[in-house]
Amino acid sequence: MIRFVVGSRGSHLAKAQVREYLAPVRAAFPDVEFRHRVILEGGDRDRTAALAEVSAAGGGSAFSSEQEAALVRGEVDVVVHSLKDLPTASPPGLLLLPPPGRADVRDALCGSTLADLPDGARVGTGAPRRIAQLKYVRPDLEIVPIRGNVPPRLQKIRTMNLHAVVLAAAGVRRLGLDDQIAEELPLDLFPPSPGQGALGIQVREDNAAIRELLAGVGDMAVHAAVRAERALLAELHGGCSVPVGAHAVAGTDGMLTLHAQVTSLDGRRRVSGTLSGQSEEPEKLGTTLAGELLDQGAADILAEIRR
Repeated sequence: MIRFVVGSRGSHLAKAQVREYLAPVRAAFPDVEFRHRVILEGGDRDRTAALAEVSAAGGGSAFSSEQEAALVRGEVDVVVHSLKDLPTASPPGLLLLPPPGRADVRDALCGSTLADLPDGARVGTGAPRRIAQLKYVRPDLEIVPIRGNVPPRLQKIRTMNLHAVVLAAAGVRRLGLDDQIAEELPLDLFPPSPGQGALGIQVREDNAAIRELLAGVGDMAVHAAVRAERALLAELHGGCSVPVGAHAVAGTDGMLTLHAQVTSLDGRRRVSGTLSGQSEEPEKLGTTLAGELLDQGAADILAEIRR
């Protein structure tokens, strides 16, 4: 029997994502055995420091570096990431396969709707993008930094006396916690992290067997959309510490429409734009829109953040 090892983080969400990805693959290839291996990341070991600090201390991404290293060493054959957590530049010898589809891309407010939050309400999130977007829409809110996996963050509504927390709707739904969502935040005001809702399927370039096996699993329309989003983020030299939101949608006419937004951390300034282009050239679309945002003032916003 052919055997492949699939790596992921150890959270309940990461395991759910592996099951989601492998379900159709196992059905299509019943004679192939897939073994799951949990890989601990820096962001899992340190649940208190800011993610930017964890990434800097480890010399890479807080949520992907150890998995990528295991893949390079040949300890696993494929890694299933949350694509939004994956840096835009892959290590040499690794590549991303098309995602198998995409779950809800929106952010979810859990604990209260935005309209029902009282003045000065305490809202939990540690993501700079979410903080900036919330402050732009509701400057009265008190943003409380929180980190951790989905269930512990939901529990912090009670343990930290919060009115609400912001999470990716896809993660909440993948864990079967739909009833915890009070509101999905509108995409025009709260565009998500590039790649949000999609899985990042990473393999070695030289592993022809796993690439051939998984070739038919991906959704090429989703692949084009997330490539455009990630190209925009790369052009802005952004990562998880930069308040950039982006969402692309593929049309039936072969066109791809990308909307993106850059917001200052204090929520006082926002630059946004929308652009359409050929689905066959998603990176061109992403880099072109990024250039337009930079010309409109995003460069100044990002420069202040990096000081």
